[in-house]
Amino acid sequence: MPDRRDFFKSVAGATAGMFVSRGFVDAGARSLQATPSKRREVFVGRKRVKVIDVHCHCVVPEVADVVKGTSLASNADGGGGRGGGGNSNVLGPARLQIMDEQGLDMQALSINGYWWYAADRDLARRIVQVQNEGLAKWVAAHPDRFVAFASVALQHPDLAAEQLEDGVKRLGLRGASIGGHVNGENLSAPKYDPFWAKAAELGVRSSCIPVAPTIFSRTAPCADGAISATSSATRSKRPTFFPA
Repeated sequence: MPDRRDFFKSVAGATAGMFVSRGFVDAGARSLQATPSKRREVFVGRKRVKVIDVHCHCVVPEVADVVKGTSLASNADGGGGRGGGGNSNVLGPARLQIMDEQGLDMQALSINGYWWYAADRDLARRIVQVQNEGLAKWVAAHPDRFVAFASVALQHPDLAAEQLEDGVKRLGLRGASIGGHVNGENLSAPKYDPFWAKAAELGVRSSCIPVAPTIFSRTAPCADGAISATSSATRSKRPTFFPA
């Protein structure tokens, strides 16, 4: 008589493959995991599948030094304190441990909040540089576990275009994460054309995927926007925008 493990494997066998988020993996992998190992493994039927978390926020702690003494200082650590303070968004060894426990093979990283939209041009340039270089350094150290999306200072559209190009071409980031408005201004305003033109020049593709309510396209920004990742983003050398 088949046991419970065989039952779940047979039920799951009809599914060819999957990409799942944190919540799904945490709930589903309990019944689909293989023999216990350092990294939880997820199977569909008898096939080991790669699990990619497509919506992962993070904090580059070094940015706190850039904004120290400014009105933006309280935003830089993502609420977890300068050294992390238990904040799992801070990039560090604990993040890999959590991923292994949850059965996540890869994460697509982005920095959320867009608090740097309030910065003047010089400060915004320095904030984004530290964030993007921090992301690139982390990805380079763990290329089999992470990809990342650049930050851009969208309140300065021409600067944002430069940052997008630098992030993609020099740092190897997969695109950019942006807010759905800039200090209340719609992203379809003509002033943002330099940024969208650069995105088009870099070959950014638009696709539709309902992974979150905070996703935009180049031609039709949503009320709240971000760029997220799917399997194509993790495999392609091109950045990818996904509109909701």
